[in-house]
Amino acid sequence: MQLDPDSTAVVVVDMQNGFCHPDGSLYAPNSEDAIEPCVETVEAAREAGASVVFTRDVHPPEQFEGNHYYDEFDRWGEHVVEGSWDAELVAELEPEDGELVVVKHTYDAFYQTELEGWLESHNINDLVICGTLANVCVLHTAGSAGLRDYRPILLEDAVGSIEEAHREYALDHADWLFGEVHAREDIEFV
Repeated sequence: MQLDPDSTAVVVVDMQNGFCHPDGSLYAPNSEDAIEPCVETVEAAREAGASVVFTRDVHPPEQFEGNHYYDEFDRWGEHVVEGSWDAELVAELEPEDGELVVVKHTYDAFYQTELEGWLESHNINDLVICGTLANVCVLHTAGSAGLRDYRPILLEDAVGSIEEAHREYALDHADWLFGEVHAREDIEFV
């Protein structure tokens, strides 16, 4: 699959210490395993001149106080709290000057963030999506992209998960409903 770097962005979802490092609050070995494939994807995008966007899931300590129903701390325990080491991107995926870092407070990187406006202002149509967790933030971000008429391309060998069945479900669902799933080796920036 050939992609125009001028209209493509690689979106690296939530590759943070809290998810990818053994000392993280929601560590999953499959998320750690996704670091190197994400690094290689980012390097290829940068070399070709494609845009790179990073997302960070960040929760202010009081975010869910008083909520009626939505409470990630209740569901997952306290994680990626604002200002913590847990919430920082892994060292291997350091954004370069000019690359967008989207701070989000839900599973969806489009929800109440600057992501859509930034993509529009940079004439981006295709999104190559990698990161973690496959069936949570990757899936919700990719689905939201598809509903906004972006072309979400999920990299099957560059997404982390808690369990392999979760990854398989997410990729099958995305491919069936709103996006495409490809291996990294199938993607070429030209």
